[in-house]
Amino acid sequence: MVVEVLVLGEVVARVDGCPVDLGPAKQRCVLAALALEVGRVVPVDRLVECVWGVDAPRRPRETLATYVSRLRHLLAPARIERRAGGYVLVLDEDAVDLHRFRALRGRDLAEAVALWRGDPLTGLEGSWAEGERQLLREERLRAECDLTDQRLRAGEGEQLVAELAARTAEHPLDERVVGQHMLALYRAGRVGAALEEFRLVRARLVEELGTDPGRALRDLHERILAADPALDARAVVVPRQLPAPPPRFTGRAEELAALTQALDERGTVVISAIAGTGGIGKTWLALHWAHRHADRFPDGQLFVDLQGFSPTAPLDPGTALRGLLTALGVEPRDVPADLAAQAGLYRSVLADKRVLVVLDNARDAAQVVPLLPGSPGCAVLITSRNRLTEVVARHGARPLALDVLGAAESREVLVSVLGEREDVDDLAARCHGFPLALGIVAGRAAANPWLPLGALAASLREGLGALDDENPAASLPAVLSWSVEALSAEQARAFALLGLAPGADFGLHAAASLTGLPVERVRDVLRALEDAHLVRQHAPGRWSMHDLVKLYAAREVASSAALGRVVDHYLHTAFGADRLLDPHRVPIELGPCTGVPVELPDEAAAMAWFEVEHANLLAVQRVAADEAVWRLAWSLDNFLVRRGHLVDTVLVWRAGVAAADRLGDPVARTLAYRRLGTAAGEAGLHEEALDRLHSALELVTRTGDRQAEAHIRNNLAGAYERQGRPADALEHVGEALRLYRELELPIWEAYALNALGWLQAKLGSYEPARTSCLAALELARRHSYVNVQANILDSLGFIDHQTGRFEEALARFEEALELCSSLGETYSAANTLDRMGETCRVMGDVARARGCWERALEGYREQGRGRDVERVEGRLAALG
Repeated sequence: MVVEVLVLGEVVARVDGCPVDLGPAKQRCVLAALALEVGRVVPVDRLVECVWGVDAPRRPRETLATYVSRLRHLLAPARIERRAGGYVLVLDEDAVDLHRFRALRGRDLAEAVALWRGDPLTGLEGSWAEGERQLLREERLRAECDLTDQRLRAGEGEQLVAELAARTAEHPLDERVVGQHMLALYRAGRVGAALEEFRLVRARLVEELGTDPGRALRDLHERILAADPALDARAVVVPRQLPAPPPRFTGRAEELAALTQALDERGTVVISAIAGTGGIGKTWLALHWAHRHADRFPDGQLFVDLQGFSPTAPLDPGTALRGLLTALGVEPRDVPADLAAQAGLYRSVLADKRVLVVLDNARDAAQVVPLLPGSPGCAVLITSRNRLTEVVARHGARPLALDVLGAAESREVLVSVLGEREDVDDLAARCHGFPLALGIVAGRAAANPWLPLGALAASLREGLGALDDENPAASLPAVLSWSVEALSAEQARAFALLGLAPGADFGLHAAASLTGLPVERVRDVLRALEDAHLVRQHAPGRWSMHDLVKLYAAREVASSAALGRVVDHYLHTAFGADRLLDPHRVPIELGPCTGVPVELPDEAAAMAWFEVEHANLLAVQRVAADEAVWRLAWSLDNFLVRRGHLVDTVLVWRAGVAAADRLGDPVARTLAYRRLGTAAGEAGLHEEALDRLHSALELVTRTGDRQAEAHIRNNLAGAYERQGRPADALEHVGEALRLYRELELPIWEAYALNALGWLQAKLGSYEPARTSCLAALELARRHSYVNVQANILDSLGFIDHQTGRFEEALARFEEALELCSSLGETYSAANTLDRMGETCRVMGDVARARGCWERALEGYREQGRGRDVERVEGRLAALG
């Protein structure tokens, strides 16, 4: 069954060609409001305003729901769905005459105008209906005038006189309508009537608006007086050169809106320069938009492929101009040989015309500038893999950089061709949002329906071969190669080496390390690659490559030396950053740095660097040699623990243990096993924690490293405490404390004293616990060691709470939180907020307790601490 909704006249609905009784006017108003926005959600409040204005009934939403329910029944199989605070009419746009009219304006004005059956929204009253009616009347008038322009250009005159006389009577102050009427009268041989029409409109304008006619109408009047032969009926060339639009264009709503806004607000001829890497969909976007807006350029649409990036040489401006002039009706013998003269003639021919010029695949500004019209009625749309900054700066073009499609849009591209099929999501993901890649795989899947999409997705995992093709224009590697061929040798080499970047993005020093270039030189190279849209600066000082571009860049480059340099960059910078976070930590030894490390000034800068590079550091560890793997784990450890990245801490130390085992280095093995045991315990992996810590203890007994033994025993105490074995925990913390004192390590003694106090408190020995923790705090403060103080204060706050000293407990917790904030210790902060919430609850301050627990819950969620999340959610629920 076919459903149509008609609003270009009386509001009517038809099902299979038969009219439907739509009921009262307000119910028809609901349908009209939904039809004008077909496929888009109309908020309920907006519908109420459309239907009733300021005179809504007491319960308008209920009445509105009743109208919608009736319309659903009347219009089946069309659907009216409730979504996101409103309703949406789910129907093809083509089924609503207004949207069909708008689509046809760019293809067939006569057919579009013929859709009008009378005054729009006839039968509907109210301010909304009248406002929409006026806008639609203006839209109809523009289309009728555009159609009249077409007919006048085709040589008509006398045939239009009666129609234009009626239109002039309806719009007596519209100079475009009057001008068309004057020209039709002149061509019909009624020169006196044409001149009289001008006299009348001038008198009306002076009387009603206090102004004379505009320049265009005055010029026409003078040309009629002079019997200008150019006004006579003659065949006028109206070029329609746009290639067919992409058949299944999807997404890019923001970019399309930006182009339309640029056209509506343009102060320059060049409305936009669309830029992006090869295969990103620049031409598709330009053509889709151009076809949708072709009706706004009744004098024609020109299209030139400038071949800026293609297997052939770029099209020179002279050749392009000669082709454009021929398309505009200029005889080849009348085209001058000189480029400047050609450009001048081109601008003269386009003067006073409304023509859209699409310049596709431009190489640079020099190729484009001679092809820009001078007439403000024209508009130019340029696509290029380069930024064309000169065109933006000197000619007012709005830059529009295209990125890859999102996951939903990528999926929609494939579904529009293949339908809903198994593995379509995986296939879309493997294309990484590249429109060309999506088009290639969709075409192959459609041509081979027997081929499972999973098999095609698997071929994409093996490299770019699945996106290659004998036709270079349909081959992603070939398309990208044309961009690389335009680079200098240094830029091309840097591009290839940057493809080896282990993470999702990279900074300036990482780029210098990969390429082997000085920092200042690599900055210039990155700028050139940005201009070519082969890399993008997504944040200040941070660059990235699209996944498929990255894969193409690195496919033939020798990698070992460059990877070694970039691993060294990350390792040495992370090591230096960790020294700023904890200068008292006994450092490991590093070899010489072959990369370019970042010199960080202070602890805040170190923490910020870790935050930015976190994911990249994990990726670097996966490609590093064993010597660097465990050292990277050591350098990352402090940051990961402070931020509560429990899973990442376990994973980097598992990799560290494996690397240390392969190296057979006892010192590295002891350190890696100890830190993995500690991380596993924090993550709730108790068996792994004890196994690794005992392995570390066995290793250290062979080497006789007493300090390492003390650390391991301190960590074992924590592991046993988390397993609910306090006696074993006390044994190990006592031994750790003894060793730290013997070795005269007061900072580590503070750690052990705090661990002892915590265990004593857990066992109910609150006064000994307080004594231990106060001793720990005194040691930490005496040696100006801030890192452990937050944990000690948290322990003291817990002890004060358990002994009924709630005000003191709150003071301890608040001081601990201040230190956590200064250190970036989000892991410990979540624990302290949790305990502080319980203290507030006991004191009867429910609001503050809720605030503490909500903040703790946020931290636990970010850190992936599922059990803690469940527990705090239960506490919040109990508050009511």
